Amino acid sequence: MIEHLSYDSEGDGPLVVLLHGFPESRITWRPQLAALARAGFRAVAPDLRGYGDSPTPKGVEAYTLQEIAGDVAALIESLGAPCILVGHDWGAVTAWVLTMMRPELVRKLVILNIPHPASLRRVMKKSFRQKVRLLYQLFFQLPLLPELTLRLIGRAFLRRAARFTPEEIEARIAAWHLTPMLNYYRAMRKSRGAIGKSMQPIRVPTLLIWSTREPVFLPETFEGSRAFVENLTLERIDGIGHFVQHDAAERVNELLLAFARA
Repeated sequence: MIEHLSYDSEGDGPLVVLLHGFPESRITWRPQLAALARAGFRAVAPDLRGYGDSPTPKGVEAYTLQEIAGDVAALIESLGAPCILVGHDWGAVTAWVLTMMRPELVRKLVILNIPHPASLRRVMKKSFRQKVRLLYQLFFQLPLLPELTLRLIGRAFLRRAARFTPEEIEARIAAWHLTPMLNYYRAMRKSRGAIGKSMQPIRVPTLLIWSTREPVFLPETFEGSRAFVENLTLERIDGIGHFVQHDAAERVNELLLAFARA
C-alpha cells in the first residue's frame, strides 16, 4: 500500500469514489464529478498507482490487484467510508475485487463495461471467441515491446477508441507512465490469487453498465454476472464503445445519479 493517491474532489455530501482504467487517468471522470457534485455528492477520482500524479513504484509485484485494492481501501477509509464505488476497465476490476474483499467499505457499486470476474471465467471455458478477444493482454505482458508500441501508435489508438478531441488525447498521454501502466497486465498471474481467494457473491446493490460496441467482452459475460451479484441492475447503452463514461457521458450520468439516489 502506498501512502497517498493524488485525486480530484468536487462537491460535498455522501462519498462517491471513481476509479479509472487503462490507459487513462482521473481526468476521464470530469463529466461525472461535475454531475455528482451538482447533485449533492462528494465525488473523488484518484489517479491509481502508476498513473498521473500518483506514485509509480518499481517492479511488477507492485501492481497486483492486492496492492491496487489496498491503495483504494486506504483512500476510502481516509475520506470516510462507506462510499459508492464506481469503476471502469482496470478500475472496475479493482472495484469488483475490493467489494468482495472489503464489503464494509462499499455502500453501492457501479461497474462500467467489465463483467464480474467469475462470469468472465465461466464464459471463457466455453467460448473460443472470448479467449481471442483477450489475447491483447498476453501481448501487454511482454517486455519492452508494448512500451514501444504505445509510444508509436498511442495517439492513433486513442483516436480510434473513443470520441476524444485532440486536446483530450494529449491530456491522457501526459498522464502516462508506460511501464507502470503495463505492469498491471504483467502482474495478472500474481493477481489471480487475490481474485480466487476473495471470490464470493456481491451483496451490495450493484449497477453494471455495458455498451454494445464494447470490443473485448461478449454480451453473455455481462448477462452472466447476474449469477454472482445478489442485487444487480444491468443497463445496456447501444452504439457506444469501451469508453462509455466519455462517449455517452449524459446517459451514464443519468444512470449513475438515479442509482446513487435510490
